[in-house]
This record gives sequence, C-alpha cells and structure tokens, in this order.
Amino acid sequence: MTSQDKNGPQITQAMIDAYDDFTHRTLDRRGFMEKLTVLAGSAAAAAVIAPMLAASPAAASIVPDTDARIAQESVTYGEMKGYVARPKSPAGALPGVVIIHENRGLNEHTRDVARRMALEGFIALAPDFLTPSGGTPVNEDEARALIGKLDAARTLANAQTSVDYLLARTDTVKAVGAVGFCWGGALVNRLATKSPNLKAGVAYYGSQAPVADVPGIKAALLLHYAGQDDRINAGIEAYRKALTDAGKTFEIHIYDGVQHAFNNDTSEARYNKAAADLAWGRTVAWLKKYLV
Repeated sequence: MTSQDKNGPQITQAMIDAYDDFTHRTLDRRGFMEKLTVLAGSAAAAAVIAPMLAASPAAASIVPDTDARIAQESVTYGEMKGYVARPKSPAGALPGVVIIHENRGLNEHTRDVARRMALEGFIALAPDFLTPSGGTPVNEDEARALIGKLDAARTLANAQTSVDYLLARTDTVKAVGAVGFCWGGALVNRLATKSPNLKAGVAYYGSQAPVADVPGIKAALLLHYAGQDDRINAGIEAYRKALTDAGKTFEIHIYDGVQHAFNNDTSEARYNKAAADLAWGRTVAWLKKYLV
C-alpha cells in the first residue's frame, strides 16, 4: 500500500513500517533515517518524508483550547498530574472518561482529544503518565525513551488512581471509562483486567492484555484495529477467543487498508479521516451505552 500527494513524494508501506519499528521498538532515529534514505532514494527525499510520517506538534486542534463551550483545568492527584476538559454548563453530573496518550506522552493532540470528548458530554481526564519522570518533555524522542523506562506496575496503579480520581469528583455520575491510543490502548486493556471500577474501555490499536488475565475484566471493551498493522494485529484472535470464552462484553472492529495511529490527525501519512470518524462515532456510542 502506498500514498501519494499530488505534489509530494510517494510514501510506501515499507517506509511506514520503518517508522513504526523506530517509534515502537528501536527508538534509533539515526538508524531509521538511514533506512528511510535507502527506501526514499536520497537523503533529501527522506528529509521530506520523515515529518510526514511523524505527528506534527504544530497541527491545528480540532477543538481549540479557546472553545467557549469547554471548561479546562490542570489537576494533581496521587503522584499524577493531568488535564481535565468538561462542558462549561452541564445540566448535571456527567460520566467520566480517562484519555490515555500514545507513547509520546501528554501532548496537545491528547488534550485536543479530551476536549472532543468533553463536547460529547463527558468529564475527560488526560493524565500525564510521565509525571513520575518529571512530566512529558517537548522532544518526542525523549518522551518515547522515558515511556520505555516506566515501571509497568506503577503505571498501571496510576491508571487505576486516574479512574478513582474521576469517581471521586462531585461532577461525575460515578461511571468511568477509559479510551487509549497505541501505548494508551495497551494500557486500557491491562487496566480493564485490574480495575473493578472501570465500566467501559476503548482501545485504539493497542496490544492485548495477557489472555490469562482476561477473566478479571469487568468493563465492556471496544477494540479498534488498523488493517495495516501486523505487529498489533498478531494478538487479536487469541484475545478474541479469551474474551469470548470468559463471557465478556466486547466488540472488535478492524478498519481495512488503514495504518496504525489512523486516528491521529496530526500525522499526515497515517491519518485516515473516514476510519477515524467511524471509530470515534462507535467510541462515543459505546461510552454512552455503558457509562450509566
């Protein structure tokens, strides 16, 4: 599969796979650029293509932080810091949703997703899971390196604390879900196996929880996968069987022909609006169905 801008370079599946390998396995930018140079045919072409594969921190928000319909606040709870977005004038208490970031940490894109969720009628908390490491740095490569060094048990405990924080707020209806993307999608799957208070979970292209832990899931799970994502998709069928055998409430959707991170509108090469819109509609409907 390839993509081509009318006035730009061709981006091949091999290039996308190389970027995925860099961001999720090696974290070796020099090695990635060397491989991309070979695939693109020149260093000059690779220099043009690399930013198209990456997420752009300068991309415009879908819901800007100036939106008058949104109330925003920075919060601290436990050892964590986070960003809360909620409707400015709700009619009453609302369900809570934890928005879990990719392996880039809590950036403006994730805050934007929280604001989108607020406009759907939820209290959205976007935690910074790098808080114990000093917070999310501006440099994405540094953020990815720090994510890789997080203690898994401590991170999972902080996810549970995030759910409990929303439950304790006076403006929630004591029903909390979680939505995560990539690294965050994997954390949603693992959180569901441990948190008795999580009522609904939505994982976008996240690795699956260990099948041995599936019986502990209480939440209704909605699982979104990209068709062109062999690394993550290798675990789908075993997870599907474990969820089915354990009698869990879940749905799996695979979006044909799209890439890992298809929901991230800041990534020019991988964002797919049709798939993102369909998945978002399903996500909101799922949360509204189960967060009651």
